[in-house]
Amino acid sequence: MIKLKACPNSPNCVSSQTESFIHQISPLIYQSSQQQAIEKIKQSVLVLPRSKLIKQTEQYLQFEFKSCIFGFVDDVDIIVDDREKKIHLRSASRVGYSDFGVNRRRIETIKKNFSS
Repeated sequence: MIKLKACPNSPNCVSSQTESFIHQISPLIYQSSQQQAIEKIKQSVLVLPRSKLIKQTEQYLQFEFKSCIFGFVDDVDIIVDDREKKIHLRSASRVGYSDFGVNRRRIETIKKNFSS
């Protein structure tokens, strides 16, 4: 299985594949086929403002988000692990130190969209 990129030491990143308490989030669990999970998580992200799908494979999705005012870019990476039936997520700012919780809120919103 492919792994998500590690979070930097700064607090502007969250990941479901980290041991770091300040960066940690839980993965999503799914019961459907991998293809159905990919499509559902993709739609759960694309309904968010200023989201753009950059890359998609059988188990990986990469998105970019641009901030409204300054145009800063955040990256969201998603791995759908069909063996464990888990969706791993990572959201991180490309620049800066603090994101005021934006990346964590974004992932929580994606998870809520997926579960509804």
